[in-house]
Amino acid sequence: MVDRSNLNLSIRSQCELVGVSRSRLYHKPTSETEVNLELMRLIDEHYLEQPYEESRRMHA
Repeated sequence: MVDRSNLNLSIRSQCELVGVSRSRLYHKPTSETEVNLELMRLIDEHYLEQPYEESRRMHA
């Protein structure tokens, strides 16, 4: 997509051409924490056991 070694087009111009913001180019995604993964697993388990509950009841 964006070639940093291209001397003819700046990074700004390349990002505009492909429709990507420059901040997205430099963003380094992070992974989920172990605690968050465990919470998501517990929520999924609970939902599979009782799919009729609303989110407000699941929160409690």
